[in-house]
Amino acid sequence: MKRLLIIGAGGFGREVLNWALDVLPENRNWEVGGFLDANPAVLDAYDCGFPILDDPLNYVPEDNDRFVCAIGHPLTKLRVCRSLNERGAQFITLIHPTAVVGSRCFIGEGCVFCPGAVVTTDVKIGEFVMINLQSTIGHDVIVADGCTLSPHADVNGYASLGEGVFLGTHAVILPGAKIGDYAIVGAGSVVLKNVKAGATVMGVPAKQIAGF
Repeated sequence: MKRLLIIGAGGFGREVLNWALDVLPENRNWEVGGFLDANPAVLDAYDCGFPILDDPLNYVPEDNDRFVCAIGHPLTKLRVCRSLNERGAQFITLIHPTAVVGSRCFIGEGCVFCPGAVVTTDVKIGEFVMINLQSTIGHDVIVADGCTLSPHADVNGYASLGEGVFLGTHAVILPGAKIGDYAIVGAGSVVLKNVKAGATVMGVPAKQIAGF
């Protein structure tokens, strides 16, 4: 049996712990072993039953280890996960039992599908993508590495998200829209057309408020 280590012991890390424990034993080949976090005191106020073992940037992966990332910030997530990859880390993709994944979808390693997430059909998802509670991804969407979809975000058909895109809670990407690398779409915003790389947009319809 492999040992699953959760990268990040903050609020989302504690949620990911719950989602991992929801996976039935017959559907996994690992047991949760603990967390990796740079702050050794982050769990002091919580009795979650699992320890912080090390800082993820210092940890040397063992052959029996498997990893899942619970860092929401895309740039930090990719930096930490890629660093661990270079040290030989093997990541799982954690799909909650209530998530739905349709046919002909490609899913990269290290992703997290939270309860109620829906990915329809013919979708391409890169590595280390987080799809949070009740978020949806429509047909023929492309989601690049490191993206984070907050709860209730919706990405409609033929849209694309570049590397490291962050969608706030209840953000909506309309069909065919293209979101550039490391762009941020604020909570409750509706994107009608393309968003430039590195831009921050908010509103209905979404307008750029920061970035290049």
